[in-house]
Amino acid sequence: MAEDNKNLSKEEAAAAKAAAKAAEKERKERIKRNKPKADRPNIFVRMWNAIKRFFKDFRGTCKKVIWPDGKTVLKSSIVVIICTLIVGIGVWLVDWGLSAAIKGTSSALADINAEATEPDSEAEDSDSSALTDLLESLTGLSEEGTTDAAE
Repeated sequence: MAEDNKNLSKEEAAAAKAAAKAAEKERKERIKRNKPKADRPNIFVRMWNAIKRFFKDFRGTCKKVIWPDGKTVLKSSIVVIICTLIVGIGVWLVDWGLSAAIKGTSSALADINAEATEPDSEAEDSDSSALTDLLESLTGLSEEGTTDAAE
């Protein structure tokens, strides 16, 4: 039982220590939040400090990067150039095909439109002769009607 009490007291001591750390951290955060604005530096100083911290972190991150060797960069560049050419040729072919289809369709429509608007000489002759006959018959009626009325 004495060992259990010692274990509990060690655990309780560790828990109390952790609680004290958390309380101290909370107290510091509260003080930091409640710090008067007059004590803080102006916006330009804070902005300059933020920029300096950014570049310091950036430099540290760049040091952590594992940079590829020249041979790997060359192979990757060749793969990218080949893929770009293949996709470019594919897009060019599709563009060329669609352009040809649109030109063919528009020229076919222009031919159809030209045929529809061209006067048909035989149809025009028969239409004009029918119109002439109609006019003669109407003028003949009007002349007969005027001659009958004059007599």
